[in-house]
Amino acid sequence: MNKEAKAKAARMHRKPRATLGTILVRAALGIGVLIGSSSSASYAQQPTPASPAPELPVPPIASDFRPEPKLLPELGRVGVDMEQQRPLSLREALTAALENNKDIEVARQNVKIAEFDLLGSRGAYDPRLISASYFERIESPVSSFLSGGSNGSITQSDFTNTARLEGQTAKFGGNYRIDFSSMRLTTNNLFAALNPQYPTALTFNYTQPLLRGLKFDNNRRQIEIARKNLSLSDAQFRQRAVDTITAVQRTYWDLVFALRNLQIQRDAVRDSKSQLEHNKRLVTEGALAPIDVVAVEAQVAGFEQNLFTALEEVSRAENILKNLIAENRQAEIWRVSLIPTDSVDLAPPNVSLAEAMKAAMENRPELQQSNLVREINQIDQKFFREQTKLQIDLVGSYGLVGLAGAFSGGINPFTGSSQELRDRVNLLSLNNGLPPLPDPPTQTISPDLIGGYGQSIQSLLGNRYSNFRAGVQINLPLRNRTAKAQLGRSFVEGHRIATQREQLEQSIQVDVRNALQVVRSAEARLRAAAAARAAGEQQYASEQRKLDAGQSTVFLVLERQTALTTARGNELRAQTDLNKASAELQRATGNALTGNSIVVRVR
Repeated sequence: MNKEAKAKAARMHRKPRATLGTILVRAALGIGVLIGSSSSASYAQQPTPASPAPELPVPPIASDFRPEPKLLPELGRVGVDMEQQRPLSLREALTAALENNKDIEVARQNVKIAEFDLLGSRGAYDPRLISASYFERIESPVSSFLSGGSNGSITQSDFTNTARLEGQTAKFGGNYRIDFSSMRLTTNNLFAALNPQYPTALTFNYTQPLLRGLKFDNNRRQIEIARKNLSLSDAQFRQRAVDTITAVQRTYWDLVFALRNLQIQRDAVRDSKSQLEHNKRLVTEGALAPIDVVAVEAQVAGFEQNLFTALEEVSRAENILKNLIAENRQAEIWRVSLIPTDSVDLAPPNVSLAEAMKAAMENRPELQQSNLVREINQIDQKFFREQTKLQIDLVGSYGLVGLAGAFSGGINPFTGSSQELRDRVNLLSLNNGLPPLPDPPTQTISPDLIGGYGQSIQSLLGNRYSNFRAGVQINLPLRNRTAKAQLGRSFVEGHRIATQREQLEQSIQVDVRNALQVVRSAEARLRAAAAARAAGEQQYASEQRKLDAGQSTVFLVLERQTALTTARGNELRAQTDLNKASAELQRATGNALTGNSIVVRVR
């Protein structure tokens, strides 16, 4: 037998693999092989195995489970004392949310941060005072006969004080600097006529841009951006307030619906139990079969399930509302039962699409934020356009110098060596009847310079010794590609902001249209739901009368009762949906603050 024939024979005798579904069915039904309609074709081609496959253990299932009869739990909410009830109006809920909501508090803190950013950007114009004081002693070797030293070195000691006041002007982008220095200097230099001496100096420097930075510079740019960011934070705060107001309104009406729906379900349980007692009496009288009592009992059990489902919805809605208005998780409000006091408003807002769109374009915070982002981009364009200009600065300085000291009284080294020679020549000239040599010109110290530190300051303020400098400084980048690239990028950014603005306006239009449609749909659904509820009440009452007269069945009565309960819930839902739709329209048109007479304190 060749290899191919052997492989074919092995495949023919190979035992088929049992699937999980086959194993479970085998275990449940106790049969060895199951060929379903979907898998019969595949198994039909294989021979029956010689021996049955071993059974796998299957975990037991509770096929005969029956719940123990227990009383239903009380209609209470977790963590809430039902004895403590707190009436809550919508106005009170909105006030508490604006005061305690964490999102509002974060937005308010962002505004404060923007205020400090603006204050910090203005600090660029704060003057800076720099001061330094130090003592210095320098001993230098003598390297020249004219160095004025003795014993092979010159020793100089000084105590120096310096102070600088510098800053920038808020207009025209100028820079100023005022330097003051004073010193007490002592030296053994033979050429020093004043020892110790007190030199002082006062210098004014100013740099004024003539092109780049004259109309707009980086400091003014940062201040303008910080001011716009502050307005942007204000707009973001108002948007957060609007979102919070809308969320509180939705949750408040959800709680109103949940509480009233809970009452509807309670009424349904009460009515079904009354119907049960009524049917029991009819069974006793022989007018109904006992099975009709079982049907009503099933109806009661179904309504009780709906009752606890409604209780869960109350708890969820209440917790969501508490999360919006509670100060923190330890607040007392978590332990009380909230009772909404505002009734639903069944009068829909009467506004046209044109009026709603006009109000949205004027009041939506998103549009205000878009305007501020565009203005910030215009500030960047202005600055980067300024950076493409030449940098030509007018520079000037004016300095004052003061000096004073104690006259050393020493002999001038330049003239002291020839004084004896002059005296001998004059003596010989006198002996020979000749006139003496004329006195050489002498350099004297001004009496105004004789004195201490105060005399030096007086000399400085007297403006007797001064210096002045004025000029033009040019900084010319040969290509300036960086500034051009930044300017081009700001232009592209402006186009992107304009495109986003168009997209935002279009989305706001869709939002307003949808909000108006929701209001109209809610109004129509409310009318239809009210009519359905009224018809359901009449049908249920009629069906009960027919049952008492033997002209109807329990099934129809139970069906009418279920339909009536559903109709009541639908009407209640339509009522609260209309109020929620009105709140959504206020948000879409940007009138949530004015519509609720709320003035928020941003700062």
